[in-house]
Amino acid sequence: MTIADKTILVTGANRGIGQALVEEALSRGAKRVYAGTRQPLDHPDDRVTPLTLDITDAGQRQAAAAAVDSLDILVNNAGWAAYDDLRDPAVLQQHLAVNLFGTHGVAQAFLPALTRSQGSIVNMLSVAAWASLPIIPAYSISKAAAFSLSQSLRALLAGQGVSVHAVLTGPVDTDMSRDLDIPKASPQSVATAVFDGVEKGEDDIFPDPQSQAVADSWCTGAVKALERNFAALVQTAPTGA
Repeated sequence: MTIADKTILVTGANRGIGQALVEEALSRGAKRVYAGTRQPLDHPDDRVTPLTLDITDAGQRQAAAAAVDSLDILVNNAGWAAYDDLRDPAVLQQHLAVNLFGTHGVAQAFLPALTRSQGSIVNMLSVAAWASLPIIPAYSISKAAAFSLSQSLRALLAGQGVSVHAVLTGPVDTDMSRDLDIPKASPQSVATAVFDGVEKGEDDIFPDPQSQAVADSWCTGAVKALERNFAALVQTAPTGA
C-alpha cells in the first residue's frame, strides 16, 4: 500500500493528530482526503473534501459512507478522553460509545468500499490499551477494547483483502496531554510514522519513542504469537461461530 494517488478518510480531522494525518497524506500525494469532523471544516487544498461525521451517530455514518464514492484507507482517529476514577459509569459508557462502538460503526459503514479497493483500516489506539493509565482508566479500558476489535477485524477481513493496522501511541502533544509534564511526540512525527507503517504493511505501528521502546518485545513476544494462532482459526471455524 502506498499513499500516493489513494483516497483516504481521516476521522477527527480538525485538530491534533487528525489534522497532521490529513497534511501528511497530502504531502505524500494522496488523490483525495476526506476530512471527517463534527463541525464544518475549510481547507485550502482542493484535494480535501470536508465530511460531516459524528462517529457516534449511525445516521451520519451511513450518510458519510453514501457520499464517498471510493476509499482506499480509513483512519479511525476520532476519539475521546477524560480524567476520571471509574466511579461514574456514564463516563465509561461515553468512552466506549466513542472509542469502541464509534470506531466499529465507522469501519462497518465503509467496509463495502474498502473491500472493493482491497484497502486498509487504520485504528488510532494507545499504549494504554496494554497497560492502563490510571489517571484516565475509562479511556484505557476503551482503547483496550478497541485494540481487541482491531485484532478481530484483522483476522476476519484478511480473506476479503482488507488489512487492519493498530497504531499504539505513547504521549503526544495534543489537547489530551497538554497538562502532563512529560516528554511528548509531535502530531506531525506521529502522522509520518503512521503512514510509514501502513506503507510497510505493519500490523501494529509504534509511532513515537515511548511506544517504540516496547515494539520489539511485542512483535516477537508470546502474546503476538497467540494472536496469530487464534487468527488461523478463522479459516476452520464453523459457519456462524
